[in-house]
Amino acid sequence: MSTAREQPIFSTRAHVFQIDPATKRNWIPAGKHALTVSYFYDATRNVYRIISIGGAKAIINSTVTPNMTFTKTSQKFGQWADSRANTVYGLGFASEQHLTQFAEKFQEVKEAARLAREKSQDGGELTSPALGLASHQVPPSPLVSANGPGEEKLFRSQSADAPGPTERERLKKMLSEGSVGEVQWEAEFFALQDSNNKLAGALREANAAAAQWRQQLEAQRAEAERLRQRVAELEAQAASEVTPTGEKEGLGQGQSLEQLEALVQTKDQEIQTLKSQTGGPREALEAAEREETQQKVQDLETRNAELEHQLRAMERSLEEARAERERARAEVGRAAQLLDVRLFELSELREGLARLAEAAP
Repeated sequence: MSTAREQPIFSTRAHVFQIDPATKRNWIPAGKHALTVSYFYDATRNVYRIISIGGAKAIINSTVTPNMTFTKTSQKFGQWADSRANTVYGLGFASEQHLTQFAEKFQEVKEAARLAREKSQDGGELTSPALGLASHQVPPSPLVSANGPGEEKLFRSQSADAPGPTERERLKKMLSEGSVGEVQWEAEFFALQDSNNKLAGALREANAAAAQWRQQLEAQRAEAERLRQRVAELEAQAASEVTPTGEKEGLGQGQSLEQLEALVQTKDQEIQTLKSQTGGPREALEAAEREETQQKVQDLETRNAELEHQLRAMERSLEEARAERERARAEVGRAAQLLDVRLFELSELREGLARLAEAAP
């Protein structure tokens, strides 16, 4: 009896749905994010299964039979019915290419399941059709790759050399748990990648918002500078009093000093009269204009202070987003390293179990 474990032969990412058992029309999503959907081959029972793990439970656990049909209902969506599970599964893919690959693999697995059933009915020797299927995204198991020309080394007489039922069940359980563990680690890795992409998008949005705030701040500063210059001009204009120029009268050579003093006094009185008539309203108007301009300058300075405060807040948010992105990158790196370690440990576990099964009496 073969001790080869259940191995993944193809994996992809898709949004998983199940038909509503009440209406048999509406689709119920299995989660908010895309999940890893994999084809598995059980060499012990010579069957194929489609498995998808969401969290700690199996979202899809469908055994492929020759009478199943995978139907493309749109460019990115396909479905198949599982009579054993009494449900209909639907998969939404990111592109038409992914849907085509999954459909082609479904047809290959379905044909392999049909050949396996025919050989089983004919009583012929069962072989492993999974070895002829091309693996995508998930590497083949080292234990299965050992089968081939030396395949007879992994088979022994059930009466004399095969391990007992308890030992076989224990080995099957350990190998099955290792397979599910690989799928869970891969799902966590894709989840971390999605989180990293979201953080990168948030960082780009924060950079664009910061640039927009900087442009607004520069425009407000330019407006404040223009108003300051206007205030300075008005103050200079108010400081210089407009003195009406009187008509120049020619002085004859014989004009006396008394006449000149009388003329000066007359002109002074006219100047005072003009100041009293026109100076008051103009000064009041200029004072009101200066006060209004100063109020505008104060409002702009307050607005500038608020914009500077908002800019500093955005810069702090930007720095925090960058730090969060670096932490996410570090977490993705650590997760990738941990995944490599786990895969290496699982590979060593497979080899050890293979040696244990081979050496078992």
